[in-house]
Amino acid sequence: MADLGFEVLGLDVDGGKVARLSAGDLPFYEPGLEPVLRRGLESGRLRFTTSFAEVAEFGDVHFLCVGTPQRTGEYAADLTYVEDAVSALAPLLRRPAVIVGKSTVPVGTAARLADRVAKLAPVGEDALLAWNPEFLREGYAVQDTQRPDRIVVGLPGDPAAAARAEEALRVVYANPLAAGTPFITTDYATSELVKVSANAFLATKISFINAMAEVCEAAHADVTKLSEALSHDDRIGGKFLGPGLGFGGGCLPKDIRAFMARAGELGVDQALTFLREVDEINIRRRIRMVDLARHLLGGSFIGRTVGVLGAAFKPNSDDVRDSPALDVAASIRAQGAKVTVYDPRAMENARRAQPTLEFGDSALDAARDAHAVLLLTEWKEFREMDPAALASVVAERNIVDGRNALDPETWRAAGWIYRALGRP
Repeated sequence: MADLGFEVLGLDVDGGKVARLSAGDLPFYEPGLEPVLRRGLESGRLRFTTSFAEVAEFGDVHFLCVGTPQRTGEYAADLTYVEDAVSALAPLLRRPAVIVGKSTVPVGTAARLADRVAKLAPVGEDALLAWNPEFLREGYAVQDTQRPDRIVVGLPGDPAAAARAEEALRVVYANPLAAGTPFITTDYATSELVKVSANAFLATKISFINAMAEVCEAAHADVTKLSEALSHDDRIGGKFLGPGLGFGGGCLPKDIRAFMARAGELGVDQALTFLREVDEINIRRRIRMVDLARHLLGGSFIGRTVGVLGAAFKPNSDDVRDSPALDVAASIRAQGAKVTVYDPRAMENARRAQPTLEFGDSALDAARDAHAVLLLTEWKEFREMDPAALASVVAERNIVDGRNALDPETWRAAGWIYRALGRP
């Protein structure tokens, strides 16, 4: 097993297909990924193909990394890409192989796919399925791949098959295992639940502090100081306790909704009813942001100009799926304002997602002649903006900090009216 061949199915994050790709031609932005790809391509150890037959002939281990988007009009996950990839690959497997699922799927999916692999593969039971959920953070994917905090593997129920699949994955992850990364083996269902449970917990923690922000606004308290005080409790910690506009992207929102849908199918929907409130708190943050900006402008956006800093759902990414920033910008535009958006990396995706918005070439360009500036994605360049430089281009010095990323005293000293979610 020392010289395994690997194929990864699904580098195309939207289409669920393998794409021909060269370094420097990535369809998305991920810090540090392009140099890694370039080294792999130039060494000859990495190549890309659209041929499932080529994949089946080459690989001992096949990673399945296709998307599971939310079904249109439903909470449930769309498993089309996962099922199609398995159905295309399994009939071509003519020698022992391990298919390793990394996609986020509803609990019960892996067991069903394992049966399909065994029925479709010419080698029968010599084609195994393992489930190895990914815990990558957008913006830190290379780091999280090379130095994961844990590796979770769901194995077949048959002991011999489980041992063979585990051996293959221990070879795959030899480097992080040598560095001490925990390796947790379990059954299919538990491995599937680890991923969605982690996302549900993170979403709950984010929404908790944002619920506290609502209380702080009513009580004239400061949610950032509240968060700081809570973070010193080791039982709570400070990660994902940053108050602000809330979460978005292609994972947390759709994963918690799919989790609720699957719980309903299993007859335990009451166990996850709290996630509905988590989702609603998150959406309320966007509404509150619009309300705060409108209040700052005297109660109406009509005839006003608003500069929006940020389009990606988080910094170090160009992902605008379910982006709170774009949602807020579009809502303000629909209420009569002229809205200009700037983001360091997500401009092309933002234009496709919201073509009715206007877009600037820089933060100063987006803020030009604005009656209010909204910071909605906490990119470093926005956190480090010079208040005086921004003041030189705006019509009025009004700023709403949707991420609690700026120092209020610095901006107020520069003559700005500063507002933020959850702060006096």
